[in-house]
Amino acid sequence: MISCKEAVAQLWEYVERDLPEQDVASIDEHLAVCRRCCGEAEFAGELRTFMTVHSNRGLPSDVHRRLDSFLGALEPYSEA
Repeated sequence: MISCKEAVAQLWEYVERDLPEQDVASIDEHLAVCRRCCGEAEFAGELRTFMTVHSNRGLPSDVHRRLDSFLGALEPYSEA
């Protein structure tokens, strides 16, 4: 099973479904047992949906960079 660090590193691509099926399956497996990462994925999905519904201009150019930076700055935690 992949680590939390690996799951979070691929989170946006996962939400966008821009990953190979094998990687999606690995993240799905991790999310099935890791409550913290599951919460992060749920948040990312909700944010993506909100941005899609409420923005006809697309995401500002720096949004992905800022969100990646935010996720990278999360306190270390033990894996599920």
